Amino acid sequence: MTLIRADLHVHTTFSDDSSITPKTLVERLMAHNFIKVAAVTDHDTVAGCGVTRQLASAYPDILIIPGVEISTQQGDIVILGTEELPPKPWTVEGILDFARENGAVSVVAHPYREWGMGDLAKNYKFDAVEVYNGASPSASNKAAQDLAKLMGLPGVAGSDAHQSSELCTVYTEIQAGLDVDEILTALKKGLVKVPPFAGRSIHF
Repeated sequence: MTLIRADLHVHTTFSDDSSITPKTLVERLMAHNFIKVAAVTDHDTVAGCGVTRQLASAYPDILIIPGVEISTQQGDIVILGTEELPPKPWTVEGILDFARENGAVSVVAHPYREWGMGDLAKNYKFDAVEVYNGASPSASNKAAQDLAKLMGLPGVAGSDAHQSSELCTVYTEIQAGLDVDEILTALKKGLVKVPPFAGRSIHF
């Protein structure tokens, strides 16, 4: 089985709080020794996905997963595998229905940090939990790992990068080839592993 390593939470300049251009992201993946996949998950917009994927298409060994980080009143949700926004109003139920109907993957983003859903996530049927967020304190990530275990869901990791120095600082190992649909299927099946970062071992 092929194994890829992917940074599943990246913001580009299409998020108003990020300084990472699509070109910078593609160049970082090109230069990286083993992380060749990244998900573009800008805040409440998919405008950066097409631009970044177009740039990446020139390089057969790297892949951009389209996605979005949606803001809801209950907390942030990452959707992987969509180049469209869910219809408004953005409710948790509506976003999860949209993900299911479109073959996308729904992820509880940084549940125990600001704008996270926290324990409310237990009330909904997500596909995965972000158990390691590069911008979250270790205690928040540990609580997210416990949440994933409690919910019986796969855990994924992403840098949540907003500046180029943060890109690819954490990643998810996925048993899949360099293909978006294959990656989404593997995520839903739990064919993933989050390696230990900063000396912390993560077990499910």
